[in-house]
Amino acid sequence: MLLTGCAQVSAGLPPAPPAPPPDAALPPYRVQVGDVLSIRFLLEPELNEDVTVRPDGRISTELAPAVLALDRTTDQVAAALRVPYATELRHPDIGVEVKSYAPVRIYVAGEVMAAGEFAVPAGPNLTLSQAVARAGGLRTSGDPDHMLLLRRGDGDRPLVYAVDYRAIMRGADPAADVRLAPYDVVYVPKTGINAAYVWFNQHIQQFVPVSWGFSYNVNPLVK
Repeated sequence: MLLTGCAQVSAGLPPAPPAPPPDAALPPYRVQVGDVLSIRFLLEPELNEDVTVRPDGRISTELAPAVLALDRTTDQVAAALRVPYATELRHPDIGVEVKSYAPVRIYVAGEVMAAGEFAVPAGPNLTLSQAVARAGGLRTSGDPDHMLLLRRGDGDRPLVYAVDYRAIMRGADPAADVRLAPYDVVYVPKTGINAAYVWFNQHIQQFVPVSWGFSYNVNPLVK
C-alpha cells in the first residue's frame, strides 16, 4: 500500500510548462524585490533618483513614500508614481527603468545532496536540470520519476506541476528541462522502497532490538 501511494505522487498533475521558443514574444519584465529602479523626470531632472524595491514590494521616493512595485511592469510603476506626483507637479512626466536586477532565487528540496536556496544573478534563469546540479544531484533515495515543481501563479496562487527528470537526463525529452521562474521550488520525493524503509525504521525497527527473537517449546499434554 505504501509503495502504491508513493507511485501515485505525481499522477494526474499537469506537466511543467515548457520554455517559449527563442523567437516567441516574451511577456514584459515584472519588478522583483531587490531590483533597483531609476526614476526619471523629463521636465524636472532634479527630482531623478534611484530606489530599491523593499521586501514588502514597495518603493519610497521623495513624494511617494509607499508605491507598490512588485510584480508590476515599469510602465505600471510609472503610472502609479504619477498619482502622488500630480499633487505637486503640473505635468508629472515620469519614466521608470530597471537599473539593476535582483538575483533570481529558486529552491531545491527533498532527496538531493545539498537542498537549499540558490541565487542566480541577472541573466537566463536556471533550468530544472541545472538547479538539481546546483543541489549536488539526487541522492540514491531520490525518485526521478515523481519530481514536482511548485510555482506561484496569478494572485499568488500555488501551482504544482509534474516534471520528467529521467527523460531529461536520458535525452529522451529535452523540452522537459524547463526554465525555472523566480521562487520556484523543485521537490524530489523519496523512492517508494526508501519511503517504506523509513516507515519501517520509524515505527518498527527502532522499538525492536535487532537480536530480538522468539523461541518456544511444545510440551505434550499430560494426561
